[in-house]
Amino acid sequence: MERMSLSEKIGQMTQIDRSRATTDVMSNYCIGNQPKPGDRTPHNFSSRKWIMTINKLQEAALATRLGIPMLYAIDAVHGHNYAYRSTIFPHNVGLGATRKKTFDFRDPQLVKRIGAATALEARATGVRYVFSPTIAVCRDPRWGRCYESYSEDPALVKLMTETMIAGLEGDIPPNYSIKGVPFVETGQTKVAACAKHFVGDGGTSGGVDRGNAEMPWKELAAVHLPPYSTAILKGVASVMLSYSSWNGQKMHANRRLVTGLLKTRLKFRGFVISDFEGIDKIKDANYSYSVEAGISAGIDMVMAPYKFRRFIRTLTYQVEKGIIPMTRIDDAVARILRVKFTMGLFENPYADVEMGRQLGSQEHRELAREAVRKSLVLLKNDGPLLPLPKYGAKILVAGTHANNLGYQCGGWTMQWQGQSGNNITQGTTILSAIASTVDPSTEVLYSVDPSAELIELGNFSHAIVVVGEVPYAEFDGDNGNLTIPEPGLTTISNVCDRVISCVVVLVSGRPLVLEPHLLSKIHSLVAAWLPGTEGQGVADLLFGDWPFTGRLPRTWFKRVDQLPMNVGDRNYLPLFPFGFGLT
Repeated sequence: MERMSLSEKIGQMTQIDRSRATTDVMSNYCIGNQPKPGDRTPHNFSSRKWIMTINKLQEAALATRLGIPMLYAIDAVHGHNYAYRSTIFPHNVGLGATRKKTFDFRDPQLVKRIGAATALEARATGVRYVFSPTIAVCRDPRWGRCYESYSEDPALVKLMTETMIAGLEGDIPPNYSIKGVPFVETGQTKVAACAKHFVGDGGTSGGVDRGNAEMPWKELAAVHLPPYSTAILKGVASVMLSYSSWNGQKMHANRRLVTGLLKTRLKFRGFVISDFEGIDKIKDANYSYSVEAGISAGIDMVMAPYKFRRFIRTLTYQVEKGIIPMTRIDDAVARILRVKFTMGLFENPYADVEMGRQLGSQEHRELAREAVRKSLVLLKNDGPLLPLPKYGAKILVAGTHANNLGYQCGGWTMQWQGQSGNNITQGTTILSAIASTVDPSTEVLYSVDPSAELIELGNFSHAIVVVGEVPYAEFDGDNGNLTIPEPGLTTISNVCDRVISCVVVLVSGRPLVLEPHLLSKIHSLVAAWLPGTEGQGVADLLFGDWPFTGRLPRTWFKRVDQLPMNVGDRNYLPLFPFGFGLT
């Protein structure tokens, strides 16, 4: 750092979009970091193409005066979800269901293995830093990011945080002496992780994304802070701030919580990163104030993807005029360099083409299938109807989500908001899984929204209706009514009224309203969450090759006017309680 000029230091604090990262920009501004915008990744981008692109950018970074390597980052919230052919795991809400009893966390190693697989697939494309895990404690399912949260229960989120970070970064050695110092295992298999979004994003009023968490300090500390304490103890490399506010103050400008609590009291020594253009949103009409407030609050690395020149120019002026002290800049750069040294980036800055075979490997797909099997929650099973017979039956499969890979993966899959269709990446739809599971003697007929005539003339012995939410992310998923979208409700009624054995598989990122008259029509009901690419895991349970073991990580409410309602509340009258799940 003693050899670095001010421009070189600010370059390390700046993260720009790949589309702006020319050789001249990297050289002239000493840019140290880049996020990858998934929505602009060419379809079918191979692992080799990824690596060649990132290595070329790295060459430009290493050609600067001090040769400080560039850190390339990506959102990897349920696998390496922006890479074609990658393994897409269940979203976090599904992983939160993978336990055998209400408070019996018997399989935390599953999440650790998923973290390790995600790290390998990121390294297969040259990515060394992932914006994961999301460790929000979602207290209101109306929030559009609730599926990114493992649970409404802080204890469960803490456990998942601990194991996911260990999978991504490696197990912190027992003799790792200084609390809060980041740890990333060197070598070819691990990545730097990012705990997000600090803090209280899952507790905003009304579940509004980027909203205001109106709560006393005692509640913030008891419910939303514990996962961050755990992440720091596990050596997490970075922490991303939330767009949201706490009692009216933007988190991106909250010096008390960022510097006073996170860095000083919790002794976090990794770096704090803003969210995408998060510093711009502190005060829309006054960019200079926003930069001063954000950097003074304790932000070390700023996502300034497109208008990075304005950020660099503004921060340079404020340092030169003494508005922001050089000590604040030095603290930020020291934290960034500490992570780069810790992860071995200086010694091994380039990606290895041979790692490409890890992307979407069969081993990882089998792991994802296992995660699907352990995440499904059986909510109702009259008869019992499940498991279904494989032999000699005639099965109607209906619903918008039965044959749509994009729908079963959800948001943050190839694009920010997710997509519809079966050509977005490689995987197995639930329909394909059903067809490959049953005996050839069993007839399977698929119709998205079958007519009454088709159902009545079909003489079906069983029906499987797969419906749910369409993909969404962040504020686009905020939802005040939480009903099953049409034509899902109509399809359930039409089919379950006419087929004597009717199973409904609900594909959603959160609990949805199940009116009593609708629930009475359904013989068996399965919460499948957002299972990802490996739909075979759903069929494994429907046909009895694997037992149902999942438990609700969230309270399933009766009516939206009960929200927010969480386990432990005084007036707790759910449809299905936290931890519920039939076998």
